[in-house]
Amino acid sequence: MRLADAGDLHMTWTWVRGAQGFGTGYAPGADVDEAVRALAAELPGGGAEGMRRVFESGALATYAEERRLSRKLAEVLWPPGLTDQIRQVSAHLGRPLMRLQPSPRVAQVPWELLAVDGDDSDVRLIDLVDIATTAPASLRRAGTTPTGQDPDPDSASDSASDSDAVVLVLDPRVPGFRVDSPLGSVLGQPGSDPALLDLVQRRLDAGTVVPSVATPVEAFRRTDLDRDWLGEALRKGARRLLYVGHVSGAPVEGGQSEDVTLHLCCGPETTGMSEPVRTHRPLSAKDLLLGTLPLRADGVPGARLWPAPPRVALIACESGGDLRFAESFGLATAMIHNGARLVTATRWVLPTSFAFHRLAGLPESVRPLTEAVVAVDAAHEDPDPVRHLCAWQRQRLDQWRAEGRIEHSPFLWAALTCIVR
Repeated sequence: MRLADAGDLHMTWTWVRGAQGFGTGYAPGADVDEAVRALAAELPGGGAEGMRRVFESGALATYAEERRLSRKLAEVLWPPGLTDQIRQVSAHLGRPLMRLQPSPRVAQVPWELLAVDGDDSDVRLIDLVDIATTAPASLRRAGTTPTGQDPDPDSASDSASDSDAVVLVLDPRVPGFRVDSPLGSVLGQPGSDPALLDLVQRRLDAGTVVPSVATPVEAFRRTDLDRDWLGEALRKGARRLLYVGHVSGAPVEGGQSEDVTLHLCCGPETTGMSEPVRTHRPLSAKDLLLGTLPLRADGVPGARLWPAPPRVALIACESGGDLRFAESFGLATAMIHNGARLVTATRWVLPTSFAFHRLAGLPESVRPLTEAVVAVDAAHEDPDPVRHLCAWQRQRLDQWRAEGRIEHSPFLWAALTCIVR
């Protein structure tokens, strides 16, 4: 399914692989703008107040209000005839996979949540299909395949690589920022979360983990994971990259999606194209794309400096926000350009588990962000990561419908999407 902005919102869809058919639809531009504004007003925002608002009065914090919002989005954005087609195909071939290429205007829409039945059954789109976000067409066959992966853009489940290494970048320390600062810890005190320690131990038991660690706790809050280290680790070959940390977005109105940045342990003296932030120079999407080509005569393109493994997870605020730009050259699309075939990223700002503790009064033993990290890690180990992650999201939706507890709210889990080329 492809969506395009041309005043109104235009959509086309085509059935493939065992099913035949196509369809078209449109939504009036004014209605789309109103629905998108209503959604944006309820999403987590940057800063303490932006997050507090979502917990205390946002529509995504209560089941009844979230359902009302999801129904409003579906009434505007979803063609009812397609729901009937999906049910017909499902009856004969099983649950379909929907590859959806959003337009910039609707790139933050959590399509999984759309209430696609007009009655009171509360059927959501993810109840009927698995959903993957499709990268812009210009990137779908772009770049080299430096880690040896199959370049077929229509297969998101093959994780072949010359190396079995899993590169883990878990809550790296950003130089110059305290643990409780805006670029501080997102996962809490190292060693305090049994589920995260178990995650690292499973990866250690299964094969090679980079950086090399003797115990799981050593993988967290490291100070040596800068861009040079990352490039060396990726050039040696890896089958996966899991990053959990900070991403700083670029303003959509500025149109420069390549200015979005990933925060590693890079000091201000590090060579790069983003401006230093105090005693730290972030790694920008522009760096990942262009490498050192603009910086010196013998420069090297980004795909050679940071060749992406077949599967990449960027669990950080708005790590997939580049799809909101007319020209998508952000972190997720840069990883695809550099060789990744699947990138799990987020559509909006993520609340940390600490935010749930402080703003919702949950006990420290309840860690929603950790559960999301573990789910993404498990999905990327599965032969079919899209279906695995969507199954976890359906489980979360079932808990949300049954109990309406804040830790099951979709303002965390519905942010996640698998972007495929």
